[in-house]
Amino acid sequence: MIYNDNSQHHKPHFHVYFAEYEASVGIDGELLAGSLPVKQLKLVQAWALIHEDELFRAWNNAIQGKEFGKIDPLR
Repeated sequence: MIYNDNSQHHKPHFHVYFAEYEASVGIDGELLAGSLPVKQLKLVQAWALIHEDELFRAWNNAIQGKEFGKIDPLR
């Protein structure tokens, strides 16, 4: 996530970087911008579903310019 990043995509989202790919993905799993290989997108969507509460908490902090911490990718 990026601080105060709610002007381009007006829905809660996070940024994904994989090899030469970059994407913005909604917390609901929707691909908003950029691209990812299908397999990686499906993994990201499943991870987002598991971490939905943490992602919304982080999003709310990020758009207010507050520290949002990290979300454990392996949990």
